[in-house]
Amino acid sequence: MAQTTEMTLSNIQKGWLPQISAMVQATYQSDVTAWPSQMQSMYSQMGLQMEGLRKDQYKLGIDVAQTVYDGGIIRGQKDVSREQGRVDEARIAVTLYDVRRRVNEMYFSLLLLGEQLKLNEDLTRVLAANEKKLESMSLRGTASEADYKAIRAERLTVAQQTESLQSQHRTLCDVLSAFCGIAVSAPTKPTACEAQPAVPELHPEMKAADAQLRLADAQERLLDARMMPKLSVFASAFYGYPGYNMFDDMMRHRWSLNGMIGARLTWNIGALYTRKADRAKIALQRSMIENMREVFLFNNRLQQLRQDRNIARYRKLMATDDEIVNLRQSVRKAAESKLAHGITDVNDLMKEIHSENAARLQQSIHEIEMLKELYDLKLSTNN
Repeated sequence: MAQTTEMTLSNIQKGWLPQISAMVQATYQSDVTAWPSQMQSMYSQMGLQMEGLRKDQYKLGIDVAQTVYDGGIIRGQKDVSREQGRVDEARIAVTLYDVRRRVNEMYFSLLLLGEQLKLNEDLTRVLAANEKKLESMSLRGTASEADYKAIRAERLTVAQQTESLQSQHRTLCDVLSAFCGIAVSAPTKPTACEAQPAVPELHPEMKAADAQLRLADAQERLLDARMMPKLSVFASAFYGYPGYNMFDDMMRHRWSLNGMIGARLTWNIGALYTRKADRAKIALQRSMIENMREVFLFNNRLQQLRQDRNIARYRKLMATDDEIVNLRQSVRKAAESKLAHGITDVNDLMKEIHSENAARLQQSIHEIEMLKELYDLKLSTNN
């Protein structure tokens, strides 16, 4: 983007270079300047042939013009181009900011899938251990074959869920790898971070708005420059017929070398016709940018407030997660013991196994969601 801006500025700067144009012209006119018939008769009596100009005329020439004062147009165009480049860079920064947010979303989704896979592996081990016990009990006649089949079916169902989660995990890894440009397999869980106080002026959205306002200012200055007179010097030369000495060319039909130098002061008052509308348009753009900036600041404050509340909520939930998991684990082990002694059935055991797994899953969700909110808050405050 910087290279594009530099090339544009270089092209604008060339407006100070002499403007050179070459010209080849051949014309045939229906009428030309000629001597009155009475004067031709008089000159004829004197032995002079005054035929007048020929109707076919030719020019081979070159014109050179050099701007001396342009009213500030070139400088204004460079300012507009420079500010436009900064606006484009700011928009790219906003796009990259959105990409970072999407990467955050995928990263923590991948972490959650990883936790679900680990919990499913633990669940599979618990179910497999109880399946083995029930198989042995079924062979000894202390448990029904239906109980053994029920828990085996449950283990196979969990295995199917694991395969589905693994497929989602692989897909999300591929997508995240494409976004980051590096191979992503199983990201590690990040440490908790604390967002620093927000500095709204440093946010990409705010920088983009500021760049757009500076662009509007530069465009307004360019409007003023277009109202100023322009001064230039020029030189023109051509070889052809007729030349500047019209009387000589009326007597002698021959090509000649001709030249001219001069200065030109121009003032295009046509810019007045649209000046009011152009200034009103820029003022409207400036007002829209200011409104969008205020809307962004309002939404950003609301977003930070919501993220702060979510972080506090997850921390409260996490305070009792360990106790809930331990209690569910104790109940599950008690159910296994009861089943071994024939006090309860396999359905009660599977219910307790799934309750323990659900408690562990909720614990992981609370932790990962809190980490996600912390990093989203860090992104919202542009830390």
